[in-house]
Amino acid sequence: MAAARQSLARSLPALRAASPRTVLASPARASARSLSTTSTPLSSSVLAAQRSSSSSSSSPLIATRRLHVTAQQLAPATTTAATTATEFPTDHKPIANPIDTTNFIDNQFVSSKATTWIDLNDPATNNLVTRVPQSTDEELRAAVESAEKAFPAWRATSVIARQQIMFKFVSLIRANWDRLASSITLEQGKTFADAKGDVLRGLQVAETACGITTQLTGEVLEVAKDMETRSYREPLGVVAAICPFNFPAMIPLWCIPVATVTGNCLVLKPSERDPGAAMILAELAREAGFPPGVINLVHGSAKTVDFILDEPAIKAISFVGSNKAGEYIYTRGSANGKRVQANLGAKNHAAVLPDCNKNQTLNAIVGAAFGAAGQRCMALSTVVMVDETKDWLPEMAERAKALNVNGGFEEGADLGPVISPESKKRIEDLIASAEEEGATILLDGRGYKPKNYPNGNFVRLSHPPPSTEIHYNQQTKATID
Repeated sequence: MAAARQSLARSLPALRAASPRTVLASPARASARSLSTTSTPLSSSVLAAQRSSSSSSSSPLIATRRLHVTAQQLAPATTTAATTATEFPTDHKPIANPIDTTNFIDNQFVSSKATTWIDLNDPATNNLVTRVPQSTDEELRAAVESAEKAFPAWRATSVIARQQIMFKFVSLIRANWDRLASSITLEQGKTFADAKGDVLRGLQVAETACGITTQLTGEVLEVAKDMETRSYREPLGVVAAICPFNFPAMIPLWCIPVATVTGNCLVLKPSERDPGAAMILAELAREAGFPPGVINLVHGSAKTVDFILDEPAIKAISFVGSNKAGEYIYTRGSANGKRVQANLGAKNHAAVLPDCNKNQTLNAIVGAAFGAAGQRCMALSTVVMVDETKDWLPEMAERAKALNVNGGFEEGADLGPVISPESKKRIEDLIASAEEEGATILLDGRGYKPKNYPNGNFVRLSHPPPSTEIHYNQQTKATID
């Protein structure tokens, strides 16, 4: 059992990363958590403004302006962003005063005037965490206009200057590693260790972007004694990213560093299911020194996607997500003359041959199939057992059954909940459909409720009913959902 957990841990790189979890010790923690902005920084600004007013007759107006700017900068981006590098949620207790998610436009967190809001619930409890806006047409256009306005100066900024900002951005991500992971666990449901791995994989891309000085070089080809051909790498302008729910930090970090360090300005739409990590990244980008307009964040679902696909000012789109959405985005975006990079879903299989190492194989399958609660494109969904390897199925099931399915902040949790009640229902429906088609079930986790999380979106690998086994062809194939 320990070996299976180690195999799962190997799929969660943060378990080995040098970013220790910070545990808060609150002297009087209430049963309901309240996340809101502190008044201390604002009070300091008021005192500074008062001191300034005594020195000049024109200072009251200046002080008012400074106070207005300070208040804008202190506006919380969303519930999970109303935190610091050392103070952030470490449990799934209800939030007394959830904060609505804002847009990030022109380096400011701007409250949305949306009339349509999407409730974002903690997958472990289904308690409200925040409300995410369907950004209005005016807000979407404002984000693009901000990026267009910023592009000429950002393009003209030397690659060395952009690199220095990226160095600072990487440093801030490292300093806020646990804070980002906490946001992911609360909004997406991953275990804290898995969430740290999410941040790590994105951080590695940001670190790679720091080496941009050696990646933007052009080429010179001497085609004749009196002729040569030169090539240059130039930024496109305003580009966009459409991100999925399953990696709230990693996918934005695939896009933000590479797009911006090469001189482009980015409009990013995080998933409406878990935008908190992206909002924290926007805050860190501003602190790192990215100028206003270089990075803008908007929210929503299909309406926002269609705007990005049809907006003429957006020259390229990067998308990660499902096949259906990706095919639509690629077709419509390409038809509008945009460059479209679409990374779609996958269906992964493992073939188990008799000459393989049994112990290593079983541990690898358990880790690959159930890591991140199976919510990733590289998750293993089908195992093909060849010849006598079919006899290994009961032992594989035992190793899977030993995994601890619990709230993501709980110590020792191997798997967290799935993202939504709809996802839970889909998984349980797949299990039911396999049963209806003649399969028997080796591990049936339907209806599982952890002790402290009766309302969560959990599907557990639990003890099966008597004489149950899931396989369609006893000789060659077994599937585990």
